[in-house]
This record gives sequence, C-alpha cells and structure tokens, in this order.
Amino acid sequence: MILGKRQIIIAAGLIWLTSCGVIEKASRHGFNSDYYEVISDNNKAEKVYLDVSDDEIKAYRITENGLDDTTMMTISLPLADSLSGFPVKFKRKSLDLDLTAVLLKCRLPVEDHPAQMMTDFNVALYAGWRTDNFRIRKEMDPLGKLRNEIIHSGYDFGIFAGTGATLIGPFSTNNIITDEYNGMIIEFGLAGFLETDFASFGIAGGFDYLLSPDRNSWIYTNKPWIGLIVGIALN
Repeated sequence: MILGKRQIIIAAGLIWLTSCGVIEKASRHGFNSDYYEVISDNNKAEKVYLDVSDDEIKAYRITENGLDDTTMMTISLPLADSLSGFPVKFKRKSLDLDLTAVLLKCRLPVEDHPAQMMTDFNVALYAGWRTDNFRIRKEMDPLGKLRNEIIHSGYDFGIFAGTGATLIGPFSTNNIITDEYNGMIIEFGLAGFLETDFASFGIAGGFDYLLSPDRNSWIYTNKPWIGLIVGIALN
C-alpha cells in the first residue's frame, strides 16, 4: 500500500527526530552519568554509579552509607587502555515516556471483510519500563590505535493511549453509512520497542473507540489491530 503525503511527512519527521544526535544527548536514555548495573564476565551484576565524560568513564561502588569515594574502575575514551579484568557491559532500567505514532495499522478480518492496512493520522502518549544495554568494544583505527566504542541497544514494554482519525463509509459499516468521512477515534493498547542509536521502533496492538454516533455500525468496534509504531523520547 502506498503511503499518502501526510503519512510520509509524519514518518520522516518522527524517524529524523528519533535519530537526531541532539535528542539523543538531551534524553536520559543516552549513555550519561547515572546508576547502572555492571555485568562481569561470569554474568554477576553489581550496581554502581558511573561518572561519564567525553574522555573517560569512572565507576563508583554503592555502599550502605552512599557512594564509595574510591574509584572502582576507570575506562579511557576514546583511546583504549587494557580492559583486562574490566566488565564491558552496563545495564540501566528506567521509566520510558514517549510521543508515539502508529505508522501502519493492520485491522484483522471481520466477517466477510478482508484485513485492512491503514495509514490514518494518529498520535499517542506511551509509558513503559525500559532496559538499556551499553557495551564497550575495542576497535582498531587506520593508524593502528585501539579505541573504545560504545554500542547501545535496548528494549521496553508498556501501554499507550491517544487519538487519531479513521475513514468511515460503506465498507466499514456494512453499507449502513453511504457517505464517507474521517471519524475521530481514541486508541489504546500495548507496545514493545527496540531501541538503537539511530531509531526507536516496535510493534503495537490495541483497540480503537469511535467517537461519532456511527460507532454502533462500525465493524471494527471492539476489534483488535496490530501495527508498526515509532516514538520520540520525552524524558
């Protein structure tokens, strides 16, 4: 199905904002100073506080009296020291608040009606529990120098609710409504996201509630849909 101009503009804008370096640095979801779990080679996790700068990463243990003043480890950035004995994976869990849009919404078959792929405008607020993983990997540059590269991946699951529009007409009302118009809906459901350095995208499933009086004739009332969702971090 070919996307309309409005949907293309929405998709391009959301993807650009999601991948923009300014948004990434402003968001708490980037690799910033915060509390993390350090994962060692034997998969043992220890909670620490990381002081992250452009030049280095310093880790401090958490004690009963607060942070230990003694540095647990220091990793130089971008030039690499020997990482022998150092854990190279950091995990952080946090609340995720996003502004989202379902770019492609597939309405499942209803009675004699086939499945429908929709690209109608919609926007929603999303809240979920997010896990970010940051892995430090050694890379050799063309000059033969070792550099530390930070690889980011993550995922989260949560709920969303918002509003949008959908086409109401003969097809979606079993010919009860002869004219066509864009009806306003309230959408809600569950979503799961995969997070990378360049995008935030996932799969959503939910329901739509039509606000116009034709909701009782609309064949998709109380019928689930699945779709492709993208988001922009708000926190």
